[in-house]
Amino acid sequence: MNLLRITLTLSCLCLAAVPADETEPERAATIPTEWSSKVTDAAQLPIEKSAWGTLQWVCNEKLMPGAAQTVGFAMILPGKRNPVHFHPNCEEVLYVLSGQGSQSYDGRTILMKPGMTILIPAKVKHFMVNTGTEPLRALISFSSGDRQTVFPEGQTVE
Repeated sequence: MNLLRITLTLSCLCLAAVPADETEPERAATIPTEWSSKVTDAAQLPIEKSAWGTLQWVCNEKLMPGAAQTVGFAMILPGKRNPVHFHPNCEEVLYVLSGQGSQSYDGRTILMKPGMTILIPAKVKHFMVNTGTEPLRALISFSSGDRQTVFPEGQTVE
């Protein structure tokens, strides 16, 4: 049931996806006060920047109190990779919107292209390398509104 809910959420979000990048939006939508805990506008949300790319969260417990999922957009720059990490409290679903990359997952690697989805169980170490010449953009969803991330000892987060 949870996988079905995540799949449906991903499908709906993909139809109107605005992946995180460094371009400025044209205008932000006005969200009525009574909807402020149920609706977000990516144009009004922060983008976390790092040496490898960006993350932008559009749904989680902080943005929408009571949310049982975390949803966001990831962008990995060409030739870069995010650090090895895992999520102790939730599974991750990653859907590639554009670009291509090599997803490492529990010691295995698979080339991911637009339209491909991968399910990464909780506690499984993983990372993605952008193997293309354009930014890799992905929609990411987690089965907890309070997604936790652990970086193994010796890893640095850039």
